[in-house]
Amino acid sequence: MTPPNPTTSPSSTPTTSPSSTPTFLILGAGVIGLTTALVLRAHYPTANITIAAKHFPGDRSIEYASPWAGANWASFAHDNGPLEKYDEVTFRKFAEIAERWPEVGIGRMGMWGVFDARIEETDLLTEATGKIWYDELVGGLRNLDETELPKGAVFGLEFPSTFRINTQIYLQWLQHRALTHNITLHRQHFPSLTALLTTFPRTTLLINASALGSLHLTDVHDTALYPTRGQTVLITEPATPIPRMYFRSPKRVDPETTYVFPRPLGGGVILGGSRQADNWSAEPDMELAQDIMRRCVELAPELGRVEDLQVVSHNVGLRPSRIGGPRIELERSSHRVPVVHNYGHSGAGYQSSWGTAERAVELVKKALSPAAKL
Repeated sequence: MTPPNPTTSPSSTPTTSPSSTPTFLILGAGVIGLTTALVLRAHYPTANITIAAKHFPGDRSIEYASPWAGANWASFAHDNGPLEKYDEVTFRKFAEIAERWPEVGIGRMGMWGVFDARIEETDLLTEATGKIWYDELVGGLRNLDETELPKGAVFGLEFPSTFRINTQIYLQWLQHRALTHNITLHRQHFPSLTALLTTFPRTTLLINASALGSLHLTDVHDTALYPTRGQTVLITEPATPIPRMYFRSPKRVDPETTYVFPRPLGGGVILGGSRQADNWSAEPDMELAQDIMRRCVELAPELGRVEDLQVVSHNVGLRPSRIGGPRIELERSSHRVPVVHNYGHSGAGYQSSWGTAERAVELVKKALSPAAKL
């Protein structure tokens, strides 16, 4: 998969002829919905595209996961298959965006990953290869030496170059690109895909990027979805600049993961974290917040003391987790038009966004191909 340029002009060669210009509808305006809309526009420059959602960039609601993400690129994937490919496509797109538009909230930075278990127990290794698949992608992983490891750590890795994201700026940029590429935004809550299609009766194809909302849509009701509550603390930049990102964990995805992500462009520093499955609470747990700050200052000495941290906000978000992984598939039978689902990315939404969007658009092309109508 080769990701299209997010600034592809509507004057590019269309996939369909003018007489068969499709009308696309996307449900959801998080990072997945917005990115998918841009990839769709790149492949269908003359199509009518509308994003329908209750929440858009700028909103701060527990129902809207994207603003609350950390966020960075540190792949969870180890499947030797599509999940790794989604993250690779996104890494390369982030590299392009960071070079061409440094003002949009994506910046390169190194990272130290510290682990409290043997590498074979961390889910870092792809079983089919016995290797960490993104080693070369991030510039060659380096083993941290014992003097660089915090007390009790088993081993650590330096990522020479990966990406950090200021989610507030980046989401606004995605929305701006959508608007400048003639994508319509429609704010409304819909209880079902049927209700959405009733409001937009001329839809050719619907893309469902409603994340955790797909659990509540009455005609989707995907019970494999569940929330994974995350809590973070946003602080101001400390007096001593932080030269890298940090995380520490027993394994790559774990409830006890600690992370320190300096955000670019005046975004402060995000301290995390927590992973609380099936917890819907939107209220910050101040005892947990103190524990997060304590763990983070131990991991990143540049932060200084807990009492010296200047807290901007305590944040809570619900990751759209899904048993079996993200649902990226074409559904034909349940609705009057084809539906491409693209949701359930859990904590990997940003770092897989361009790859999963590209896959979703491949399914759009499959659904609209002449062979599909025979």
